[in-house]
Amino acid sequence: MSVSKLTGALAIAKSRGADVAASTSTMPLESITDRVDGDSRPLNPAHVEELADSIAAVGLIAPIAVDSRGRLLAGGHRRAAILQLQEQNSEAFTKQFPSGQIPIRRYDFDSQVESDKALAIEASENEKRKDYTPAEVRAIADRLRAVGYRDSPGKPKKGEKALRPALELIIGKSIRQVRRYLNNADNSVEDDLQNRDKQTRTDVLVLNRALTSLQKWTDSVRDDAKVGVAVSKLRSRVKQMAQDIEAAIAELENERK
Repeated sequence: MSVSKLTGALAIAKSRGADVAASTSTMPLESITDRVDGDSRPLNPAHVEELADSIAAVGLIAPIAVDSRGRLLAGGHRRAAILQLQEQNSEAFTKQFPSGQIPIRRYDFDSQVESDKALAIEASENEKRKDYTPAEVRAIADRLRAVGYRDSPGKPKKGEKALRPALELIIGKSIRQVRRYLNNADNSVEDDLQNRDKQTRTDVLVLNRALTSLQKWTDSVRDDAKVGVAVSKLRSRVKQMAQDIEAAIAELENERK
């Protein structure tokens, strides 16, 4: 695609995008047919391989765009990755697409009749990505970690796959942005732990003061018949309360270790 055509396509997408009705649905993989004029850019085998791995782990995040007749508009690499998954890892394919149905976004026009609009949708879809929240990115990262992706410095070990490049591919954000999302998560966890530790120290301090006061009171009360039955019973209950407080303090101190 030439620069002039791409620029024109983007302009059309902006001017006509609101006029093109689209709906999300599913359809069989084999029913998604090629573009009328073929792919506007050659498929990158490495990209297809990486996408197949990520789809096997977390499924298809962004639906494939098709026209009213099921012709491909955008998502050629995704379709190729799903085809590869179906051929090479049928178990993962069945897990992610139990009924063989692939998520799609169907645009209500015929790309053979309106080729300019098809080009516009392709340009628009390829530059448009869902704006994931940090929480959503962290959730996807957790799912990738569960199937062997690792977020560690240096080259991944044999059998491991790098987490951050996979996230970059899935969410359409730079490695720097992915790192920021994950680092913010680590900072949030650290802040939470610090806040809990601060609260625990406060609880221990207050309980120790209460324990000291209760022990002073029990020590001041004579353990004989002259104090009366009511005070004697109260002294016994206070002693038990002091023991409970001591146990609570010990438990809180263990949590801090």
